[in-house]
Amino acid sequence: MNKQITNFLPFIGMIIIVLFFSTCQQKNTNTSTQTDSKKIERLHGLNFVAPPKEFPQNPMPAVQAVAADWIAVIPYGYTMPKQNKVIYNVEKWQWWGETPVGVKETIRLAHEAKLNVMFKPQVYFPSSWSGYLDFEKEEDWQQWESDYTNYIMTFVKIAAEQNVEMFCVGTEFKISVTKREAFWRKLIKDIKAQYKGKLTYASNWDEYPIVPFWDELDYIGVNAYFPLINEKTPNVENLIRMWKTPLDNIKITQQKFKKPVLFTEYGYLTVDGCAYNSWELEAKINELSINEQAQANAIDALWKAAGQEDWWAGGFLWKWFPNMQGHEGYPEKDYTPQGKKAAAVLKENHNKF
Repeated sequence: MNKQITNFLPFIGMIIIVLFFSTCQQKNTNTSTQTDSKKIERLHGLNFVAPPKEFPQNPMPAVQAVAADWIAVIPYGYTMPKQNKVIYNVEKWQWWGETPVGVKETIRLAHEAKLNVMFKPQVYFPSSWSGYLDFEKEEDWQQWESDYTNYIMTFVKIAAEQNVEMFCVGTEFKISVTKREAFWRKLIKDIKAQYKGKLTYASNWDEYPIVPFWDELDYIGVNAYFPLINEKTPNVENLIRMWKTPLDNIKITQQKFKKPVLFTEYGYLTVDGCAYNSWELEAKINELSINEQAQANAIDALWKAAGQEDWWAGGFLWKWFPNMQGHEGYPEKDYTPQGKKAAAVLKENHNKF
């Protein structure tokens, strides 16, 4: 072999090595970019309580003040005890914010403020709960489902006209979603025929594993009222630790359907022990002491725990009173963070995660 060529070989080898590592680094950079581009968008939302009267002033600046970028508009329908009907849009007694006029104005103001909107029609069951909805007779099921379809499609039409970004097809129908799967799949198909935005369903915290139609939706929706720890004022570190099991369990369903998980509702009363069995606390709200720190800690821990999961799409705080209208008479103990320590904590986490 020529001596000059022999002397040149080490130099060639060095060039090859540099090129090899440069190519590998470029591949890694490209992979990282691809991964980053696929990151799930985090939603920072508030469940907006429909006001009984027209807004006395624009409520959206207060939403922006806590760094929220979504609101959920909730026009309630009603199913009375032992009835098979859904009552809605009754202007004589329903609140302004639940009527088509009210929801359109709410959407208009939100979009004007560059906020996104999730339409979330919910059925209220006086002295009961949507998860208990059940009928023995097929004709009762069919009557209720016909009414519910009309109710939902009324707001689907508005959602399409107003370019609403997301629509929630139902909330916490724990028995119905398993017993009447065909109905829900047909309803979703009917919605998709008229509405092209994102879709979700708001399942109860113990219901999401049994919902059969996540494959038809864009988000797995969970109302995240998980009982975490029964302490008067649990600290953030302990609450984060208690979130591990619920998050691990949610991930099983998330991996099965390969869909992002959205907390369609989450929140804590402003009372002692707020991070445990909130539905029981609601029943005895007058007996409980105000505890702003407990609420703030619980909200802080939720974002710090769930915010570490790359499949978590954020959530909608329950609940927010526009201009402080529509509360039940005890806003200082209610779920809202307005005017409380939790407001600053919420804003901080909205900006961080």
